[in-house]
Amino acid sequence: MRIIGGSLKGIRINPPKNLPVRPTTDMAKESLFNILNNVVDFEGLTVLDLFSGTGNIALEFASRGAKDVTAVDRNFGCFNYLKRTASELNLTCINALKGDVFKHLETETKTYDLIFADPPYDLSSIPLIAPLVFDKKLLNQGGLLVIEHQSTHDLHHHPSFSEKRKYGFSAFSFFNN
Repeated sequence: MRIIGGSLKGIRINPPKNLPVRPTTDMAKESLFNILNNVVDFEGLTVLDLFSGTGNIALEFASRGAKDVTAVDRNFGCFNYLKRTASELNLTCINALKGDVFKHLETETKTYDLIFADPPYDLSSIPLIAPLVFDKKLLNQGGLLVIEHQSTHDLHHHPSFSEKRKYGFSAFSFFNN
């Protein structure tokens, strides 16, 4: 994996092989950030990265100038890896949290410009993410929720759904506030 844009463009990150993750591929990540380049200003952005895993997406946002990136994952190895990597790269804007994403969403009081969720593809509660985010009013006005999921899943039933982009087996569903 590598950081594809911003001040750390080209830096390779090499997480341990034993982490229980399915990182967003470089191709899908590049496509996602090409889309985001047209709809958000990364400078000063506040981001919540749910199911952050290796921190691949959190690191990308930080590299591009986000001012605050909160990354949540329940796996201790993932949490430690991201915390260590952010420290090594001097990315003080990244706040890695170890915890259950759904509990975090239920208790979170801070609001964000962009929320990205990359849950395990076999997680049955993926359709609950958008309702939780919007019911708890966790997005700032004009904010964006992006959920990565299997391309065969359909999340269009939420009223804030705007579009779905497919990239092979993966897809991104976008929701606007």
